[in-house]
Amino acid sequence: MKKVVLGFSGGLDTTYCALYLGQELGYEITSVTVDTGGFSADELAQIEAHAYRLGVKQHITVNAVKSYYDRILRYLIFGNVLKNNTYPLSVSAERLSQALALAETARTLGAQAVAHGSTGAGNDQVRFDMILQIALPGVEILTPIRDQRLSREAEIEYLKAKGVAMNFEKAAYSINKGLWGTSVGGRETLHSNGMLPESAWPTQVTATASHSLRLDFEKGELRAVDGQTFAHPSEAIRALQALAGPYGIGRDIHVGDTIIGIKGRVGFEAAAPVIILKAHHALEKHVLSKWQLQWKDTLSQFYGNWLHEGQILDPVMRDIEAFLENSQQFVSGAVFVELHPYRFMVAGVETAHDLMSAKFGAYGEMNQGWTGEDVKGFTRIFGQQTRIWHLVNAQEPTLGHD
Repeated sequence: MKKVVLGFSGGLDTTYCALYLGQELGYEITSVTVDTGGFSADELAQIEAHAYRLGVKQHITVNAVKSYYDRILRYLIFGNVLKNNTYPLSVSAERLSQALALAETARTLGAQAVAHGSTGAGNDQVRFDMILQIALPGVEILTPIRDQRLSREAEIEYLKAKGVAMNFEKAAYSINKGLWGTSVGGRETLHSNGMLPESAWPTQVTATASHSLRLDFEKGELRAVDGQTFAHPSEAIRALQALAGPYGIGRDIHVGDTIIGIKGRVGFEAAAPVIILKAHHALEKHVLSKWQLQWKDTLSQFYGNWLHEGQILDPVMRDIEAFLENSQQFVSGAVFVELHPYRFMVAGVETAHDLMSAKFGAYGEMNQGWTGEDVKGFTRIFGQQTRIWHLVNAQEPTLGHD
C-alpha cells in the first residue's frame, strides 16, 4: 500500500481528498493538521475524530506556532512588512509554515506521496506545490480538487453518496484564523466596492474605554505586554491580540496581486500584528541610522512580496534575514500605545539607544555638537559637485523644468 501524507483541515476540500485517496486510489493515509495559532484544543480534537471517521490510518497534529514565529513572523516584524502598505501577510505567511511542516512530516514518515486540497483558482496551490517540490524531490504531489476541477456541489454529492455526515452549508463568510491575523471573505470582497458588515468580523467591538499600553521589545522582538513578560514572542502576540482585538483595531480590506496574475480583495482583522509593526517601526526610527532605515525598507518590501509568492526557500531570503536580524541588535526599549475603539496611536518610546538625545542638540532649537562656521563649511562641501556641474555646463540653476 502506497503511503500518502495529506494536509488536512477537516473542511470540505480536504474531507473529499481523504475519502477519495483512500477509497478510490487505495492509499494508506496519514492526515496532518498544522496548527499555526488558529485552532482551539476542542477544534483540533474534532478534526482528529473526523479524520479517523473518514478512514485515515494515522492522524498527526503539528503544533507549529513557535516555529511559525521563529521561521517567518520575526522577520516580518524586523522588516515592518505590510504588503501594499496595508496587509500583514496573515494567510500567505501561514500557508508557508503549514507547507514546510507538511513536507517535514512526509519526509519523516517516508511517504511516497503528499497531498493537499488546494483548488486551481488561488495562490495556495502555488505555495504548497513549490515548497513540496523543492523539499521533497521525487515525491508525488496529489491534488484531487484541482486535477478533477471539482465544484463545491460535486464534492458534496460525492461525500453524501459515501454517507459522510458533516455540515455542508456554505457559510456566508469564509474565515481563516491564525497567529498573525484572521482573513474574512464574503460577497462584499468579490467586488471592487463594499465593506464587510459589522456582523462579519469574527471579533466584535466590546472595548469602549481607552487603554494606555506598554510594549517592551528586546532586539526587535516583543517580550512584554503591559509589564507581563513572556517566554516566547508568540505568547506575547496572543496576549496583545486578546487585549486589542475587542477594540476593532486592525480591520481593513486588502487589494492585492495574486501569483497567478489576477487581483483579489479580502478583509482581515489583525490587531496585534498592526500594533506590533507600527510600534516596532517607531522604536526603529529612534535607534537606527538614516541608511539602515532606508535599506531596511528596500529589502523588506522585496522580502514581503517574495514571501507572499511562496519563495521562502529561495537562498536570497536567508541573506535578507541575516541583514534584518543584524539590524535589530539595538532595537530594544519600551513603546507606549494608546488604544481606542477602531484606532490606536503610538505615543512615544523610551530606549537607552535613542539617537534623539538632547545632549547632541534639539532639532529646531539649540545645537551642542557644531558651530555655525562648521555648518557653512559642511554646506559648501555637501553641494560642491552640483555647483561644479552648473559652472562647467554654464547653466543657470532652475527650479523645476521650466
